[in-house]
This record gives sequence, structure tokens and C-alpha cells, in this order.
Amino acid sequence: MLKANILTFLLFFASLAAAIGSRPISIENNLYMKAFLLYLLFSCLYHHLRITSKNGSTSVDYGISYSLSIGLFTGPLGLFIFETFYRFIVFFYKKVTKTADHHEFTDTFYNIGAFVLNNSIAFYLFHTYYPKFQGVPFGFWILMFLLVTVTSVLSDLYLVLIFYFLGDIKTGKEAIDFFKSRSVLDMGKLSFTNGLLFLFLQEQKWEMLISLFILNYLVSRSFVSKSQHIQNKIERDRFEQMAYTDFLTGVFNRAFMDKKMEELNQTGEYLGIVVADIDKFKQINDNYNHAVGDQVIQHFAATLKSYILMDDYLFRSGGEEFTLFLRHRHFEQCAALIETILQSLESSKVNVEYKGETATIHYTSSFGLYFFKVNEIVSMEKGYVYADQLLLQSKQLGRNRLSSTNGAKVSETNHQLV
Repeated sequence: MLKANILTFLLFFASLAAAIGSRPISIENNLYMKAFLLYLLFSCLYHHLRITSKNGSTSVDYGISYSLSIGLFTGPLGLFIFETFYRFIVFFYKKVTKTADHHEFTDTFYNIGAFVLNNSIAFYLFHTYYPKFQGVPFGFWILMFLLVTVTSVLSDLYLVLIFYFLGDIKTGKEAIDFFKSRSVLDMGKLSFTNGLLFLFLQEQKWEMLISLFILNYLVSRSFVSKSQHIQNKIERDRFEQMAYTDFLTGVFNRAFMDKKMEELNQTGEYLGIVVADIDKFKQINDNYNHAVGDQVIQHFAATLKSYILMDDYLFRSGGEEFTLFLRHRHFEQCAALIETILQSLESSKVNVEYKGETATIHYTSSFGLYFFKVNEIVSMEKGYVYADQLLLQSKQLGRNRLSSTNGAKVSETNHQLV
């Protein structure tokens, strides 16, 4: 932390020296104050739309900076005055709103130092090389992009050093990856924004300058609003997934099964409801422990999941009980699928850790399949009850088997008799 603070204040005092040692502000006081107030106003307005990323204990700001254009227009001294006022306004705003980090005061000096020093270098580079670029097509814009590249690399270099001192960057690869994270598109955006602002300042086209500020603000606000909307949706989806997921097996839980039943009740489709559980599961828990039992349940869930299709659903509907909704199949296809799963389980084994050693567990499962057409007479809830009764029948007949009923065929036969 001490080395990072030393670097921060070295940057600040270097920027102060650059400002004091430079020539005085080369524009009239009234013109400078006009530009200063406009930049201060829109920089403060734009501040809450800036994008920050947390890297360890430090926040990195990826928002648009207007410092290059005002630095080119007013020189290092004018830039230093602007940055000092702007950064301390932000500092006190964060203090008042209680959004400041514990090292916000130090960060303020870092921002002043880094932005003033980098853009002071850009100021001298611009006035040195601009005459050589005047004869080149789009020479002004090429030079602006080069200046943004130089200031961006310098900023990243300072940050890499600070992160290294703080322990957030430990290897050369991490440092290189940080440099690579700089977006060329962002640098292009900085180049064109600051280039246009600088041109408008030189020609004193205040209406165009204000319009560009407003456009930048509206675009940024729209982007932040859409980003927040997307983030909120991602958060909602994540919480919904958490609410409907069984944490042991990763499949859907009973709550989601009830929700899907309500939805499927409206479809009128043919489907098979399968209820299955592990045979003699209590003996596994008694002979080993519940941790071993959980591994068997996980193996059972993974096996069932490996056989279903995208439109099917698998739920953990009880302790060792699972329910499947098999869609877009005939009765014979549903029954054949369950027979295949039965054979797979019969020949499979689960390797578990028990008392420091690897134990192998073989197990079987029983299934109840009820195939029907969802309608007012037979709802999803009633179909589930029938499938559960068929599971009980499989248990009574000796386990490790499927008991099934084609309810759709029975319903069609009854309809024909009527």
C-alpha cells in the first residue's frame, strides 16, 4: 500500500510540475472560463454514467474522459485547474452520498496526476507532430488516435504498477492480460469525441460543442439503462433458476414441477408421466451414511438426465424420487426408453468414498409410466397420481421393473363405445 501511495503522489507532483513549468494558459480568460464551466458541468453530469470495474481492492474507470480535448486547448496548466476542481467535486459528492471507497482521497490525487501528466505529454506531442500530419489524409484523426493510444498505455502502466504493489497483479502474464483488456473501439470513441470537441473549441462553436456533450450523455445514459435492464434480467433469471433447481442433483425441483404442470395443462398434448425411485434406498443409508446416499441419488439423476431430450423435463420430486415428463412420443416409445434406462441402471455401479476407502454400490430402480392426453378429464396432477400408483405397483411386483398404462388408448376406446 505504501509503494502504491508513493507512486500516486509522484504522479500528482509530476503533473503539478508539468502545469507550473508550462507556458501560461494561451487563451483569453473569458474563453477559458466558458470552456472550463461547460466541461465541468458535463463531466459532472456524465460521472454517474461511467463504467467502473473492480480489480482486487481498486476500481478501474472505463468511462469517456474529456481531458485530452481541454488539455490540447488550454495547455497543462488549464488542464490541471480543471482536473483538480472536477476530481474534488466528485470526491465530495461521494463523501456526501456515502459511496466513497476508503482510499477515495488517495484515488483523487491519482486521477488528477495521471490525467494531467498523460494529457500534458499529449499536448506537447500534438504541437510537435501536428504540422507533419497536416499533409496526410485524415492526418488530424490519425494523430488523435495515436495520442489516445499513448495516454491509454501510460494509464495502464501506472495501474499495473499500483496493482503490483497492492498484490492484485503477481505475474507478467496478468500484467499483459491487463494491457490487452484495453478496447480499440473505446480508444476510437475517445479519439473522435475529443477530436470533435477540440475542433469545436478552436472554432468557438459552442452550440455544436454542447450538442456533442448532450449526444454523448444521451447515448451513455441509454447504454447504461439497457445494460442495467439486461443485468436485472440476468439476476432475475439466476434467482429463478436457484428457486427452481435442486441443489444436490442440479435438476429441477418440485416447485418447478408444479409450475410446469399448470403450463402443460393448457396444451392438450399427449405425454408420458414417469415416477421413479431407487429400490431399497433406506438400506444404502443404513449400511453406509447419508453422504453416500447423496452420491447414489446424484448418479441416478445424472443417468435419467442423460436419456431425456430437450423438450422433456426431469424433476426431483421427493427424497430419492424423480419424475419425468416425456413429450412428443408415442406410448411405445416412452415404455422402450424406460426399459433402456432400467437395463443401464442394472449394469451400472457407483464408486463412493466411505471411511477413507472406495466402495462400489450397485442399485436398481422402479418406474411407473402413465401415458395420456392432457385434457379436462385427466389433468397433469391426476396423471402424476396415476404414475405414482403404477410405481407402487412395480414395488409390489418385486422392484426393478416398469409398470405402465396407456391412458390415451383407454380414453379413445371409451370414446368410441360412447
